[in-house]
Amino acid sequence: MSEQEKIRLNRKSHIVTQGDKRAPNRAMLRAVGFKDEDFEKPIIGIANGQSDITPCNAGLGRLADVASAQIRVSGGMPQTFGTITVSDGISMGTEGMKCSLVSRDVIADSIETVCRGANMDAVLCIGGCDKNMPGAMIAMARLDIPGIFVYGGTIKPGKLGERDLTVVSVFEAVGQHSSGSIETDYLTEIEKNACPGLGSCGGMYTANTMSSAFEALGMSLPYSSTMANEDKEKEINTGECAKALFPLLEKNILPRDIMTRKAFENAITVIMALGGSTNAVLHFLAIAHSVNVDLTIDDFETIRQRSPRFCDLRPSGKYVAIDLHQAGGVPQVMKMLLKKGLLHGDCMTVTGKTIAENLADVPDYPSVDQDVILPIDMPIEPEGHLAILKGNLSPEGSVSKTSGVKRRRIEGPARIFESEEECLDAIMSNKIVAGDIVVIRYEGPKGGPGMREMLAPTAAIIGQGLGDSVGLITDGRFSGGTHGLVVGHVAPEAQEGGVIGLIEEGDLILIDLDSRKLEALVDDSVLATRREKWKPRPLKYTRGVLAKYAKLVSSASRGAVTD
Repeated sequence: MSEQEKIRLNRKSHIVTQGDKRAPNRAMLRAVGFKDEDFEKPIIGIANGQSDITPCNAGLGRLADVASAQIRVSGGMPQTFGTITVSDGISMGTEGMKCSLVSRDVIADSIETVCRGANMDAVLCIGGCDKNMPGAMIAMARLDIPGIFVYGGTIKPGKLGERDLTVVSVFEAVGQHSSGSIETDYLTEIEKNACPGLGSCGGMYTANTMSSAFEALGMSLPYSSTMANEDKEKEINTGECAKALFPLLEKNILPRDIMTRKAFENAITVIMALGGSTNAVLHFLAIAHSVNVDLTIDDFETIRQRSPRFCDLRPSGKYVAIDLHQAGGVPQVMKMLLKKGLLHGDCMTVTGKTIAENLADVPDYPSVDQDVILPIDMPIEPEGHLAILKGNLSPEGSVSKTSGVKRRRIEGPARIFESEEECLDAIMSNKIVAGDIVVIRYEGPKGGPGMREMLAPTAAIIGQGLGDSVGLITDGRFSGGTHGLVVGHVAPEAQEGGVIGLIEEGDLILIDLDSRKLEALVDDSVLATRREKWKPRPLKYTRGVLAKYAKLVSSASRGAVTD
């Protein structure tokens, strides 16, 4: 019998139920408020991502308090502990962004370590930023104790006149300003009004993509993934999530009972319908790895080809997450997919019911008074938008978001940049022109290290009006707010000897979204000669967390996992 199976069969083996030999442990717990009667109650960890570092997490502490109070009322003993966050939006374009993806694994390790070390009976994870969300899910997958994910909630849109703003509006305005199309005063007004309060970035960027996908996966309660952080319903929903843990404990419904292969297919299908972030590919590969589900990057392409995109959401569309919530939320989208035979309705969820049972009372069609969720038979795109491109530049695969892209094939000269900063300087100095293929390399999981997001360069290209005439490829990542003719996650990365590290200035590059090709139009013999001369670069960090990460991390095509 495996250790995991022993845990499943002996759920009540935590330190407070093992007789007199555990008296010293009980003494420690008495110091934090345990009474005699509390030692027979399930101990439930609350992984609290509260942090003033980012608006995504600054509103999580009050939700943790709500969850703690409800767990006590429901007959459990809550134990709250903290975990970290790195703000992608604040660190974007800086050296600090190298720590963003790294933080996903630090978060997963921290939650796993505390829950194992304290022998928690269950865990409720509260997250609200790009990496503490998949980090929490990876931890729950590893632990396989009853668990539920609570999304901290989205930010409300900023306003400038009649215009809705998000943080991506600011990045794109920087590009507009550098091209001379807007004045400094207008840029400043966008900056001041883009983020009006607490919550995660408002479009269908990475945070809202992951929250929506977790709901589709079955690990969050219905409707919970699109609520605004500052609305009262988010607190009410958090209490409902805390209550929902107890039936899971009673019935011994575990994350691995929920996170099956079919559940992952459901989640990916919903991501395609919503127009979600490229980061979902990376994170779901990592989550599947943690739960021992056989999911590959090629599966995203297979699911994409049968999944229409019928929600008009930013960054390529018009609306933000709270608009989706008011239009019926993720359950409405899922009901439409289920009716079309595109979801597995028999998958178990944290409600203790199946997907089909959860959706039984959801209307077959959304209200005609909205145009956020469009008819599934008249989608924005007949296929999903997260395309997996392969070719001699990316034999392991790369990821492109095709939503809103008008020009689907481009062939042009490579403009080589060895870092994000070098590339951004060239864009802002108007050195990139129509027809160029920008190549940003040595920004992969090992080479960065940390696989930074390239929102600053891609937003600057969009802002300068070059989004349909300039291509960009990188072994780094993209923000969920990125759109345009761009390809990321190129694998193998430059640091590992991938062809992206062998191409030279002026080499012709082909990006073809319809044939899903990413090719360097260079003779194999020439590439072979260059490879003989190529040597790996010394790692940029030799001590600390980034050094450890660079030594351990896998290819992006496998989810950039560290275990």
